[in-house]
Amino acid sequence: MKPVLFLTGHAPPDRIGAFAALHELENVEFALFGGPSKHATAEPPAQRLAFPHRRVTQRASARLIISGRYRAVVVSTAGRVALPLSWAAARRAGVPLILWSSLWAHPRSAAHVFSYLALRRLYRSADAVVTYGPHVSAYVKARGARNVHVAAQAVDNAFWGSPETSPPTHGTWPEGTAVKFLFAGRPSREKGLQVLLRAWRASGLTTSSAALVLVGVRSVPPWIHAGGAADIFEEKVICAGELDPVAMRNFYGAADVLVLPSIATRTFREPWGLVINEAMNQHLPVIASDAVGAVAGGLVRPSHNGLVVAGGDVAGLAAAMKRLAEDPHARACMGEQGARDVQAYTYQAWARGFSDALHSLHLSRRGW
Repeated sequence: MKPVLFLTGHAPPDRIGAFAALHELENVEFALFGGPSKHATAEPPAQRLAFPHRRVTQRASARLIISGRYRAVVVSTAGRVALPLSWAAARRAGVPLILWSSLWAHPRSAAHVFSYLALRRLYRSADAVVTYGPHVSAYVKARGARNVHVAAQAVDNAFWGSPETSPPTHGTWPEGTAVKFLFAGRPSREKGLQVLLRAWRASGLTTSSAALVLVGVRSVPPWIHAGGAADIFEEKVICAGELDPVAMRNFYGAADVLVLPSIATRTFREPWGLVINEAMNQHLPVIASDAVGAVAGGLVRPSHNGLVVAGGDVAGLAAAMKRLAEDPHARACMGEQGARDVQAYTYQAWARGFSDALHSLHLSRRGW
């Protein structure tokens, strides 16, 4: 069979295993056109990409599609030029088109007004749609998508769940603190960092044997200064900066609770939050907002493997942090349950979502 062409911007570290699993299952060639990325970690050198790939410009993607070399094309919603050109080229060449969609709320900026109309048309006309989770599936179905499949968001569970962790050697790690809350993410507004800092102060935990560790944050962002919350960084709040994967795993292993308080903005709503998968593999309970895709998509379940608060709710987040700080039994039970739940979110399950989409179009290798 001819291969499948998969057009996307990047192959960040948390996608490499997924892309490799899909190639092994369905013989897929990846065309990477670069551009802006919301991933916290950069793409590794090309020699570490364990699947067929090529670097292309967005405009060159159309020439690949009409070349006749591929039995189907998968396009992501990234790429202002690549997406419409790929759709037009696929229709011209008669190549089945599968849309990989992460959006469960369309950006509301002026620049996205016209792209909303274009995406609605694409949802309806795509031969199949593969989504990040049931929350995205519901969104695209409400806008006319049919033949919708889920590719469960996944990380390398074997790596992140390894028991071979060591006590953090990072100089900022709060040794001797009874309860350690961990935030991991970009220091941007949509990650809810300002909400988290205000909740930390409101919780009263600053006077107890607890600490808040911020991974991915080197120093106080300017917009935190503008919000009048900069002085909170002196109250048992530790900036750890960026960490390599092994150090990050050690932080998960030594922490007690992961907090991801993302908020919805005009231009972004957290599609998933893979740090949740990583942390669950190390038996951490999770406090997350309802603006996080892993909550809307069903991985984080309230009082089962974590707690859920409304996005931007300072008082609610403070209460959730205080509750888990004071209840080690609940932390342990939720952490153990999360470690079990996340095992269903594998690279193979992710790849199977795309394979199911191809199978529905009679284009999967499974039928040959």
